[in-house]
Amino acid sequence: MSDAMARAASTRGARRRAQTRSALIRAAQRLIAEKRTNAAILEITQLADVGMGSFYNHFESREQLFEAAVDDALELQGAYLDQLTTDLEDPAESFTRSFRIIGRLHRHVPELSKVILSQGAALVTSDHGLAPRALRDIRAAVEAGRFSTSDPAAALLIAGGAALALAQHLHEHPEVDDAALTDTVTESLLLMLGLSADDARELVAHELPEVSGPLDDFPPKASAADDSAQ
Repeated sequence: MSDAMARAASTRGARRRAQTRSALIRAAQRLIAEKRTNAAILEITQLADVGMGSFYNHFESREQLFEAAVDDALELQGAYLDQLTTDLEDPAESFTRSFRIIGRLHRHVPELSKVILSQGAALVTSDHGLAPRALRDIRAAVEAGRFSTSDPAAALLIAGGAALALAQHLHEHPEVDDAALTDTVTESLLLMLGLSADDARELVAHELPEVSGPLDDFPPKASAADDSAQ
C-alpha cells in the first residue's frame, strides 16, 4: 500500500471513529434530556446505532460517557455565545446579551437546556459553557469601569444561581413569557453589578441577534457508524 493510500485509510478510520463517538454522545444527551441516565449500555448503543463492542473503544463506563455528553453540550453552548457576542466591545453588553440569550434558549432548545441543567449547581463553577465566559465578562467590565462589584467570583455565584432558578422556573411554567422574565432578571443582575438604572434598562432593551442556527437541531439524530473500523 502506498503512503498516500495508507494516509487515506487512516483518515477514513479516524473519521468513522469520530462518528461513532459522536453518535454515542448524542444518544447520551437524549437520555439525559429524558432523565433516563440509568439506561443500560446496550440501550445506549442501540440508540446510537453502533455495535455493543464499540462503546468500550471510546468510554470506560456509562458515567464517563454522560460526563462527556454534558461537556459537549456546554462547549456547544459556549461556542454559540461566542459567535453571538464577538462583535461587541463593551463587556457589560457581552454579559447582558449572553444572559438574555441563555434565558431564551431554555424554550428554543429545551433538550440542550435539560442536558446542561442536569449538572445542577456544578454549572456555576464549570470550566465550560456560560460560567467562564460570564466571569471573563464581569472581570473585563470591572476593569473597564462598567461594573463596580468588588468580587467578580462572588458576582458569578449570584448570576449563576439566578440563571439556574430562571431555567427551572421556565421549564416548570410554560405559560410564562421567557423573554420578558429573562430580561427582568438580567436587569436586576446589572443593577447588582453596579450599573445605573438607566444603563441597565438601555442594555436590556438592545435588540438581540436571532436565536437560531447551529443549535436548532440539538441533539442531532445519532447516525449509524461503521463499527468495522472502530
